[in-house]
Amino acid sequence: MKQARRGYEPPRNRGYEPPRKGSAPLFEGREKEATALEKLKELNEQISAAIEKVKTLKEEKAELERKIKRLEGLMETKDIEIQALGTEKSAIKGQIEDLLSEIETVYPG
Repeated sequence: MKQARRGYEPPRNRGYEPPRKGSAPLFEGREKEATALEKLKELNEQISAAIEKVKTLKEEKAELERKIKRLEGLMETKDIEIQALGTEKSAIKGQIEDLLSEIETVYPG
C-alpha cells in the first residue's frame, strides 16, 4: 500500500461529483436523439424536394421535346412551301419573259 506524502491532502469535494461510469444526465440522450431525428427529417425533406424538382424538370423536358418536334414539322412544311413558291416564281418569270418577247415581236422597237 502506498504511503501518503507528508503534508499532502487530497482535493476536497466541494459539492461536485463527477458522473459515475455509465450514468448520464436524464435528458442528454433524448436531446441527441431529437437532434438526430431533426437532421434526418430535414434530410428527408431535402430529398423529397429534390425528387419533386427532378419530376418537374422531366415533365418540362418532355413538353419542350414535343414543342421541338412540332416546330421541326412546321419548319419542314414551310421549307416545302418556300420551294413551291420558288418553283412558281420561276414559272411566272418564264411566262412574263415569253409575254415580253411576244410584245416585242408585235411592237418592235
